[in-house]
Amino acid sequence: MATDCLFREDSYLKDCDAKVAAVNPDGGIVLDRTVLYANSGGQPADKGMLLTDKGASIPLANVVYCNAAKSEIAHLAAPGFPPVPLEVGDKIQATIDWPVRYARMRMHTALHLLSAVLPYPVTGGSVGEAESRLDFDIPEAGLDKEEITAKLAEMIKSDAPVKSRWISDAELEANPALVKTMAVKPPMGTGQVRLIEIVKLDLQPCGGTHVRSTAEIGAVRVTQIEKKGKLNRRVRLALL
Repeated sequence: MATDCLFREDSYLKDCDAKVAAVNPDGGIVLDRTVLYANSGGQPADKGMLLTDKGASIPLANVVYCNAAKSEIAHLAAPGFPPVPLEVGDKIQATIDWPVRYARMRMHTALHLLSAVLPYPVTGGSVGEAESRLDFDIPEAGLDKEEITAKLAEMIKSDAPVKSRWISDAELEANPALVKTMAVKPPMGTGQVRLIEIVKLDLQPCGGTHVRSTAEIGAVRVTQIEKKGKLNRRVRLALL
């Protein structure tokens, strides 16, 4: 049974009511719907908790996809936490650690802007609460931290809206330039792919969580540029 991934339509939802759809052999709790982002694309899984209708609280260690199509999500309890007996159909309230989620929303959106400032193929990346990074396939060095920071500040100050929409797999295949990442490809096979548009600044497929406007990102700074190989440059970005 596919999980209704509510975070894809509204990143600002902090909780939701759900039902147990399955309990996997490894103890993963599959819900019919969830607000919790599953670990994917360089963005860690949300921190959060499940509350049963019998009053039991289940702290989560991880949230993961169960299939390649990323249509089913399992919620994994923290190690050492006493198992809670669950059956298909049991009612659950799923909640996220909002401060952590919101920081990652700001950072993830800032990384989209960074990929617009540096229009090179992205070879890797990681989203954190305070610091994040993107790796770029850049033929020459000479990147300037202060210059990149200033360009990001202008984009953030513009208060550009951040929107999402869906296109078909065929539309993405007809527009391969939309995909900036070399190591991580957008999930395909369900018939549709989610695009994130920062109006007049950036457009690319992405399944992550983002703020509604660049102004919500706040102040950021490029803290370090590392040479990770002949062509690879790692750019680290921090919230201030």
